[in-house]
Amino acid sequence: MLVAILVILLIWQAAAWSLPDFLMPDVPDVMVRLWEDIQSGDFRKALSGSLTRLGFGYGFALLFGVGFGLAGALLFFFREVLKNAIIILQSIPSIAWVPLFLIMMGFGNLPMIVVIALAAFFPAALSVMNATESVLAVHVSAARVMGASRWDMVRRVYLPAVMPELITGAQLAFGNAWRALISAEMLIGFGQGLGRNLAYSGETADMLGVMSNILTIAILATLIDQVFLENLKRRVLRYQYV
Repeated sequence: MLVAILVILLIWQAAAWSLPDFLMPDVPDVMVRLWEDIQSGDFRKALSGSLTRLGFGYGFALLFGVGFGLAGALLFFFREVLKNAIIILQSIPSIAWVPLFLIMMGFGNLPMIVVIALAAFFPAALSVMNATESVLAVHVSAARVMGASRWDMVRRVYLPAVMPELITGAQLAFGNAWRALISAEMLIGFGQGLGRNLAYSGETADMLGVMSNILTIAILATLIDQVFLENLKRRVLRYQYV
């Protein structure tokens, strides 16, 4: 990770040396601007707005993705229909849904939350459904012989078996959710958020602001994915095999 960060910063600085300052600012200048932004109240409000939308959208996506995925483990026809529907719908970029939801729901947080949830739902549901197909038939048969109900099958057989794949799906879902969040905020331009700040910096030709916001988005996404989700995945895998 450290080497990757250094390579990215080196390429960025090389581009800054070869281009005028108004096109590509130096890395130290952007770091100073980022530090100044972090200390401002507007930045904290934008960060809070983005993380709130992400939390609601991502949370709903995981809830319904896991629920539908586990339901597909018990209902074969439902699983096949849902899987094919997801394969069709996930080919549509999440940002393409924004005009539709804007017309249906109006300006506000709701259309952005729905776009985030829709973007994250597909990988979450698919990962769970694919994982349930790999559950050993002998485990399923043994549970049925012992009189397990459908709820017992989900809770004691399928859910423990799919947990590692579920965390991996959650990481994929987070990437989709994060990109959908920034894109929706940039396009809709409602309220305060990191995407809105990035769009405003671009509209005013503030390259320091553009690069500062891009750096903020990259740092936050990496922290959430590598610090929280990756550590959670390792804990689950350790529990799974120890």
